Parts: sequence; C-alpha cells; structure tokens
Amino acid sequence: MVDAIYRSESRRVLATLIRLLGDFDIAEEALHDAFAAAVEQWPKDGPPANPRAWLVSTGRFKAIDSMRRRARFDASQGKLAEQLEADASADAEWDDDGVPDDRLRLIFTCCHPALQADAQIALTLRTVCGLTTEEIAHAFLTQPPTLAQRIVRAKNKIRDARIPYEVPTRAALAPRLDAVLHVIYLVFNEGYSASSGASLTRQELSAEAIRLGRLLVELLPEPEAVGLLALMLLHESRRAARTSPEGELVLLEEQNRASWDRERIAEGLALVERALGSNRFGPYAVQAAIAAVHAEATSAAATDWPQIAALYGVLAGIDASPVVQLNRAVAIAMADGIEQGLALLDTVHLPGYHLLPAARADLLRRLGRLDDAAAAYREALGLVTNEAERRFLERRLVEVARPGP
Repeated sequence: MVDAIYRSESRRVLATLIRLLGDFDIAEEALHDAFAAAVEQWPKDGPPANPRAWLVSTGRFKAIDSMRRRARFDASQGKLAEQLEADASADAEWDDDGVPDDRLRLIFTCCHPALQADAQIALTLRTVCGLTTEEIAHAFLTQPPTLAQRIVRAKNKIRDARIPYEVPTRAALAPRLDAVLHVIYLVFNEGYSASSGASLTRQELSAEAIRLGRLLVELLPEPEAVGLLALMLLHESRRAARTSPEGELVLLEEQNRASWDRERIAEGLALVERALGSNRFGPYAVQAAIAAVHAEATSAAATDWPQIAALYGVLAGIDASPVVQLNRAVAIAMADGIEQGLALLDTVHLPGYHLLPAARADLLRRLGRLDDAAAAYREALGLVTNEAERRFLERRLVEVARPGP
C-alpha cells in the first residue's frame, strides 16, 4: 500500500512540502523521512484516513526535528526550525483539498525566467514528475552528470534569489506561459511514451499533465494552452489501443479504433476548433489539429494523409525542429510516396534518437529494401531504452531478416 501511495501521491506531497518548507532539498529529505515513517507505522497502526495529509504533516515535522538537531552546529538551522514550527502552528488546520494547485505553483517556480531554459525543464521533470536524472538526461540527449549539475544550480538559484513559490499575477503570467506549456508537454510525452523501463507508458504522468493542462486553461485560456490540452486529450484517447493485452506495442495503423475513448476525442476536437478559431494559434494547436485528423479517420486506410502532410508543413514553418521534420517526412511518405518521404528523412539529423532510424527502417521495409531496413532496425535497437519498443523493433528485424510469404 505504501508503495502504491508513493507512486500516486509522492509528487503531490513533495510539491506541498516545498511550499511549506521553502527549500527543495529539505523537502525531498522530508518526503523520504515521511515514507520511511509510513513503512514503520502503518503496518502496526493501520493506514490513516487521509494518507497524503499524514505524509505532509509527518514530513514537515521530521524536517523541523532534523533542523533542531543540526542547530548544535549551525545556529541558522535553529532559527529556521523555529520559524517553520511557528508557521506550522499558524496553519495547522490547512486543508489538503484546498491546495490542488501546489504542483502548478511548483511548475511556475521551476520555470522562473531567472533560470536557464534547459534548467527549468530539467528541474520540473525531476521535482514535479519524479523522473530520474538518467531518464531526463536521455530526453535531453545529454550525460547524467551534466544534467545533475543543471538541477543543482537551478535549486541554488531559486534559494539564493528567493524566487517566490507562487503562480504569478496575470500580468506576469503570459511571458512565462511558453516554458510552462513546454514542460507540461514533456511530462505528457514521458507518460505517453516512456523513455525507458519495462512499460511503454506511464499513465500517472499523462494524467498529471492533463490535470495541469486543465488548471492552466482555467487560469489563462490562451489558444496555445487550449491547443496543448486538446493535443493531450486526443493522444490519450488512444491509450487503451496502443498496447496488446501482453503489453506489446501496437502501431497506430494496426490499432482497434473501437477502443478509442470517444468522450476524450469529442472534447479534444471541440478544443481544437476553439484554439484554431482564435487565429492566434501556435505549434501545440497545429499538432492537435494533426491528432484530430487521425481521430476522425474511421480506419487507417481512411486517414487523410495529404491534409496531415499539409499541416506538418504549417508546423515546420512555426517550429523547424528535427523531430518535426522527421514526422513531416513520414507524413509525406504516406501522402506522396515512400521514396519522396525517405529522401526527406535522409536530410534529418538527430544523433542518438532511436525513432529516426526506426522510421527510416519502416519506410525501407515498405519499399522492399529488406537488407537496408534490417541495418536501420539494428541501428535503432542500439539506441532504444524502452523495453516494449525494443521488443517491437526486434520483431520487425526478424521479419525483414527472414521474410515470409
């Protein structure tokens, strides 16, 4: 039970502890102490009625006790403990249900403009989502020690500059929106397609990203916030069809569309229309429009690939990143011919990104160039870190290496 609560609640508990204690490292230590106490006490006394509130309260007072012990060597720790204890007494009746936006506050703190952009994202993924340093480093295509240094520097900057733990006023909100949207987008992506591990997805992260997206739309209903929420809902609608009962990856063209979540699709389509109707849309709204075309297709054969390719052309005009170019090349291959898409794909440079050789392998397979496809699959296998994706690529490699009828 403690393990299940850790998976579902630890990020919420940490966000609240950071607000109450005012320090990332102290809050993380308090979180671990609280769960250690839960492991010791709950089997004997039974679980509390409100586990999250119990963990927050326990973690808070564990932190105060720790500071009092350190006060023998550092007087400032004693003063801090006194202040925290006074604050705890003042708001001892804090309402656990009254702080649903602690994680949103935490995201805005992590995305403060005083921090470097890459540090903003890394710190948010580490604290809000609980991703390991290795997982974040993989997403950044960088080395874990380098990533760890960014996170430490960001925490120190927040502490030394006394960056407030709050959602900014509406006047200050808009300039920070892009960074927050980007972080929520990365959180969803990690949940929708996990960068590593045995499972293809991490549903708790996708659900958290959607929840934060809804909060953000309520707070600041800008077209791009609406577009991002639409994008996440449309992708999430396909979750049940993305894996077989055995947990194996199922590609979009092979999915059972009857199992797609029609309520999420309907909500997503309405949000896409709302975002595009503003005429102030950006890359998230365009990506949502692409997802909407897939959602409206009754079968893989009925997919409007020319429209998708055209939308990717619009997206490339806004965001000419290599990942967008990769997806555009695949769309052009499906709309205008495999060879044309493959020629475009060969211009994309994404070192260390397994989906590039995987996409190339698939196009080569469709052309019947099986030896070249096998080589590309082997390249992708050398880069992939998710076990479900690895098994899929291995199956494809067997198919092209030993073609059947």
